[in-house]
Amino acid sequence: MSVAADDPGAGAAISVDVFDPTPPYEQIRRQIVALVSSGALTPGDRLPTVRQLANDLGLAAGTVARAYRELEGAGWLNTRRGAGTRVGAAPPRPAADAAALRQLADEFVRRARFLGADDGTILRRVTDALS
Repeated sequence: MSVAADDPGAGAAISVDVFDPTPPYEQIRRQIVALVSSGALTPGDRLPTVRQLANDLGLAAGTVARAYRELEGAGWLNTRRGAGTRVGAAPPRPAADAAALRQLADEFVRRARFLGADDGTILRRVTDALS
């Protein structure tokens, strides 16, 4: 499946909102990740060239190139000379959100202490849960 900026028949589209304070390269990056995550783009699907997508979006080629580079570095895309840029075979699993994990841990400890558990018991229960 090709991704085109303004081709409604392409099935998946990337656009840039000029009123969004998010930088254009980040908008592109997020949209490609969302398209892959949702299954609209699947492993092996070819993306437009940097020059083509930049032209379609009215952006500098360097802006699109930055988005592609970041996605390639994170494992979402693969670029090979002659084969173009394609969706990676196995998109990366998202990293654990440290703040969300901290919130869950704090909630568990608070509830365990409410039930009367001491630190040693709480730690043993967490260790048991990890086994």
